[in-house]
Parts: sequence; structure tokens; C-alpha cells
Amino acid sequence: MIFKKDNLRLGLVLGLIAPILSLVIYYFVQFYPLYTIREFFGFIQTNKSQVTAISVPCLVLNIALFTIYINTHRDKTAKGVFAATLIYAILAMLFKFI
Repeated sequence: MIFKKDNLRLGLVLGLIAPILSLVIYYFVQFYPLYTIREFFGFIQTNKSQVTAISVPCLVLNIALFTIYINTHRDKTAKGVFAATLIYAILAMLFKFI
């Protein structure tokens, strides 16, 4: 199974995909009946103060992945997930303040 590997690339891929999946879930839970996807992203662009409130729940899945891979001693994959999490966090902060 692919999740049993200890690979930095696997961690990066999982770490980059998980927040996108989380964002889709977050959209359907919090915004779906009120906003379309386009309006949702427009809302984020016009309300940059909400970037942190939206990005933190989207990174929770990465925290879970990181914990799973650390606890199963697959450190290379955990490093990839951690690196992807840092990339998302830095991009979210740059988007918020620029």
C-alpha cells in the first residue's frame, strides 16, 4: 500500500493534497448553501482577516498525517508533510498581509 512507504516525495504530495481536501470539506460545512465556490474565494480575497480562520482548519488534516507518520516511525514521509505544512502556512501569511 502506498501509505506504508517512507518517502519524502510521498509526504510532500500528501501534505499538499490534504489541505485542498480539507478546504473543500470546510467550504461544504461552513459556506455551501450561502456561497458558490467563486463567491467563497471572493469572500476570502475581500476579507483577508478570515485567511487565518480558514487556513488553520485546513491544515488540521496535515497535523493528523504528520502525527500518524511520526508515530509509525516513517520520518521521511513526516518530513515531507511538515515541509508542505510550512509552505501552506507561509503562503497563507503572505496572502493575508500582501
